[in-house]
Amino acid sequence: MAVPRTTTVTRVRRQLPTSPWLFAAPGLLIAGAFVLYPFLSTLANSFTDRRTLIPGRFVGLANYREMLHDDMFWIGLRNSTLYVLGVVPALVVLPLLLALLVRKNIPGITFFRSAFYTPVVASIVVVGLIWVWLLDERGLINSLLETIGVGRVGFLSDQWLLLLSAMAVTVWKGLGYYMIIYLAALAGVPRELHEAAAVDGAGAVRRFLTVTVPAVRSTMVLVGALSSVAAFKVFSEVYLMAGPSGGPAGEDTTLVMLVQRTGTGLTGRVGYASALSVVVFAVTVALMLLVLRADRKEERV
Repeated sequence: MAVPRTTTVTRVRRQLPTSPWLFAAPGLLIAGAFVLYPFLSTLANSFTDRRTLIPGRFVGLANYREMLHDDMFWIGLRNSTLYVLGVVPALVVLPLLLALLVRKNIPGITFFRSAFYTPVVASIVVVGLIWVWLLDERGLINSLLETIGVGRVGFLSDQWLLLLSAMAVTVWKGLGYYMIIYLAALAGVPRELHEAAAVDGAGAVRRFLTVTVPAVRSTMVLVGALSSVAAFKVFSEVYLMAGPSGGPAGEDTTLVMLVQRTGTGLTGRVGYASALSVVVFAVTVALMLLVLRADRKEERV
């Protein structure tokens, strides 16, 4: 006998409340195991004096108080903050200009699109080693400078030049990635707006400021948020170019490098490194909130 239609509908309705959770369960388990649990474990360890091979005991806010008197913490905070200030404006503006350039249908533009995106897919280790070879005391760039009579420049031996060189690598590697994001946003900008502005006598610069920038402003906020978080958590570029010691006298150490140096090894101070990690997390969240708040203020204006 055929099952009545009403019975089938009732069975489907009874399955709906649990079905979404069954589909989400694998993702939730992975997130809990590899994101939530490590975060809670790090937060708990930040209140202990745990070491690599020693469980440790509860010490309250002792690790956080120690940070206030730790010179390396302030050096790392300074360098990470400078990294954000130096990298984020470049990664917000330059990829947008690059996206406007590669959108044009001119001969050979496909080659340049591929060339600009190649650093994104390249390994950061390979990229870092290439730039170290270029900027070394006896590298290609210094050899060219010496040939034209300028003299050698200590890109990797001077505290500030090393930090600027690492920033340049970060910007160079990130241009193609954020260019793709801007290309997707520019595809949604109506051509009629540019044509209307051109009829009104607006030049290329004015059309960029009055049409393009307002149209992709939300994307610029997204790029600013993503790049600021990535810049504050920078590790690989500075580590590869400055070495494990963090450059001359450790003056180019970033906060994430300090976390790695403090919490690894047989005598690693896991508790103090966890406290440093919590501070890094708090600052990155604050950066994202500041970017979003600035965007909301502009919308109100």
